[in-house]
Amino acid sequence: MKFFRRYIFIILFAVGSFAQLKAQSITGITRVSFTVSNLDEAVEFYTETLPFQKDTVFLLKGENIQQLFNVQDTSLLVKVARLRLGDEQIELMEFQSVKISGRKIPADSRSNDLWFQHIAIVVSDMAKAYQQLAENEVTHVSTSPQTLPAYLPAAAGISAFYFRDPDGHNLELIDFPAGKGDPKWQHGGDKLFLGIDHTAIGIEATKPSLEFYKNTLGLNIAGAGENYGTEQEHLNQVFGARLKITGLKAKSGIGLEFLDYIAPPGGRLYPNDTKATDLWFWMTTFKVKDIQKLYAKLKAQNYLLASNRVVEFETLGNDATLGFLVRDTDGHFILFTE
Repeated sequence: MKFFRRYIFIILFAVGSFAQLKAQSITGITRVSFTVSNLDEAVEFYTETLPFQKDTVFLLKGENIQQLFNVQDTSLLVKVARLRLGDEQIELMEFQSVKISGRKIPADSRSNDLWFQHIAIVVSDMAKAYQQLAENEVTHVSTSPQTLPAYLPAAAGISAFYFRDPDGHNLELIDFPAGKGDPKWQHGGDKLFLGIDHTAIGIEATKPSLEFYKNTLGLNIAGAGENYGTEQEHLNQVFGARLKITGLKAKSGIGLEFLDYIAPPGGRLYPNDTKATDLWFWMTTFKVKDIQKLYAKLKAQNYLLASNRVVEFETLGNDATLGFLVRDTDGHFILFTE
């Protein structure tokens, strides 16, 4: 009887796991995009101070683009530069609008504010990578690179450094010791800058974020831990920082990381009136199987749809894409594409 019960449990668990896998509509997290004030200057920073390679530059315009970004201005023009580092991509977007002016990132923005987002750039030698940034006089967030201590098991031995680009977007250098991170980062050869491991977002609470990203979208938890201590304070310049970190992955692409600050309190909410023209606007692109079905599902569950409908648009001249924007439980923007 005991064996029979265990056998039934295994079958039910397998069926449940298969059902969850079958229901997962997300096939990959393909890239991160964010708004810049001047595309030429931003491209110069990312390709000269950092070693990103410029893949292409293209324009987005027309009624469908207005619908996608919910910017009601017939003059709207979006200049986009797609850059590559290793296997990963980012997009820099300059919005040109007669009616709507973009707002700057608040000068006192901190990583426990809920509009916070960054990309983690993997390096093979933190000292050399930091020296390169220091020689280019980048704006520091961290006092210096920090190696997380042994009393943080999930993060022990990882070195990191936060800094900002000319528009104030947060970026991270991260160096994984042997046994930590994706194994591919241990095989970078002679390269100093290897690629993008994940994008991290500030959240108010882990449980509702998991409900959206794990239960609704089907991402898988890749790891979790809790960071605190002197090194963490020097890393993100938030005194008394103690945060719960949860990493998630899709079937392919970069990871997504939650930054849930247990302390200190007082992190500010993501502004409800955020537009794509604002410089704190980031969007993470998720590739999906059945975009119309997902749109209907999120609408039925009362998630905030930032696009008026699923729209068709061209990104590279003949690359037709279906897409729509949604805001997650904390206000971060996700672009779903098929």
